Amino acid sequence: MSHRPLMLPRRAALRLGGLGLLGLTLPKLALGEELAQAAVRRIAPRAKTVLFLFQWGGPSHLETFDMKPDAPEGIRGLHKPIGSNVPGLTVNERLPRMAKVMDKVCLVRSVHHTMRNHNSAAYYALSGHAPPVDDIRLKDTQDLFPAYGSVVDRLSPGPDPEVPTFAAFPHVISDGSVTPAQHASFLGKQHDPFLVKRDPNAPGFGLPELSLPAGISHERLGSRRELQRIIDGQTRLLDHSATARGIDAYYERALAMLHSERLRAAFNLEAEKPGLRDAYGRHSYGQSCLLARRLAEAGVKFVTVYFDQSIGGQDTKGGGWDTHGFNNTRMFPIIEGRHLPMLDQTLPTLLTDLDERGLLDTTLVLWMGEFGRTPKINGNISRDHWPDCYTVLLAGGGVKRGFAYGASDRHGAYPAENMVRPDDVAATVFHLLGIDPHTEVRGQGDRPVAITSGDVIEGILA
Repeated sequence: MSHRPLMLPRRAALRLGGLGLLGLTLPKLALGEELAQAAVRRIAPRAKTVLFLFQWGGPSHLETFDMKPDAPEGIRGLHKPIGSNVPGLTVNERLPRMAKVMDKVCLVRSVHHTMRNHNSAAYYALSGHAPPVDDIRLKDTQDLFPAYGSVVDRLSPGPDPEVPTFAAFPHVISDGSVTPAQHASFLGKQHDPFLVKRDPNAPGFGLPELSLPAGISHERLGSRRELQRIIDGQTRLLDHSATARGIDAYYERALAMLHSERLRAAFNLEAEKPGLRDAYGRHSYGQSCLLARRLAEAGVKFVTVYFDQSIGGQDTKGGGWDTHGFNNTRMFPIIEGRHLPMLDQTLPTLLTDLDERGLLDTTLVLWMGEFGRTPKINGNISRDHWPDCYTVLLAGGGVKRGFAYGASDRHGAYPAENMVRPDDVAATVFHLLGIDPHTEVRGQGDRPVAITSGDVIEGILA
């Protein structure tokens, strides 16, 4: 590791010098942010954008991309595998369209951790950090780590202030309590996602909040903001608290976005051909993935799409992948009626659309849930939570195509080779974006913390 002296950016040096002349000192948090930004080791990025399709509830690897047709009855499931356009790479027979695009994807079949509750496991998946406890009601606190996108916004923000670095939609997910790692946490509110909770599939979807009220010009708004800045400066003097700075910065970014015709255009899904919208799926998830592609084109660096706001449902009308078989329901009819058809419709369309537009090589698609499902089918003819081994799918953005990394054992219960942790997935995502996974930021109590403790999964890099 290099031991060259740390060089402050010119802007940081001027800030420090100017404050010194006034006999003032910059708070430690602000100084830590400048030092951390200066210390980031630059890596040549392979991906310009990440589209993180988070499959809330935990999809079954045994019913998607790691089937075990030779396992005993009670483990192998009710579906059969079919071949794909990659020799030796099979998928569920209920995913015929996915079978035609497997040459675009990379499967990691040996992901492992030990968190068996949704909020704990999802926090791990969304942040790349193991939670302090495996608790069914893990609370969202400032001690816990931020979302991937907030780290990207902190360390490698997009160049255009009128376009957010990090966007998330269409839900805030929870399991009893709000799931951690959906926002910036201790990094500060200025790094929170541009959060959209409206349904992209709803008639007239758009962002009216990006339109100014009648009679208010951008110039007038700017002048009123200047006046407010002067008044605020007199009342709070040099208040550099993290909360005050964060809210102020977030407000400034919102104002900048009011000017952005490009951002407003990206949210105009009506501009897409009806046939393409149909191909993505006329449901919230399908139109969210289409919106994600449009935001990638507009310059957003990190987009998180949540499959659903709840972990699961008792029928095919809604809910995530949490299909235990409660209340005398059965897993297989639910996923056959909702989850597998949506997967087989939306993901192949997104990958093909990105590829045909020349975007897939620079756009990393990450499809993953918080865990997989038990090899043993339970008494309700369903599968329970299983973090011990499951599959994550990646595509584009610098990973190999038509490739499977790692392997599970003959029952899909434990990794048989090349075990991967969520920490390693996080390290790989950051690396592909050109961010050193070992970069440190300032956490709670001004302590230095690495953005991940994982290792880059070198075997999947193209």
